[in-house]
Amino acid sequence: MRRWRSGPLLAVLLVAGCAGLSDPFERPGTWTVRGVNESNLRAMIVNPADLERGEGDPRGRARQAAGAIERLEDDAVKPLPEVRTSPAFGRGASGGGGAQN
Repeated sequence: MRRWRSGPLLAVLLVAGCAGLSDPFERPGTWTVRGVNESNLRAMIVNPADLERGEGDPRGRARQAAGAIERLEDDAVKPLPEVRTSPAFGRGASGGGGAQN
């Protein structure tokens, strides 16, 4: 007597049944994105020349950032400052222990 192993056969049938389904976004009449990113950027830019070449921020810290990158590349990173914190569950259940300096 032959026994069919229905597991693999069922899996093949299920996968074959999915072959006819298509991407719902490719159906006729479905809205598609065309040029939305560019139109949003143009609406947000006050000066259209900024689309070709941006402007720097006069309040920026370019010199400080460049120095940090140079120290990182030269393997001369400044040590982090020491921070003192209170234990997670203070002393007792009264709460409000706070940090002690």
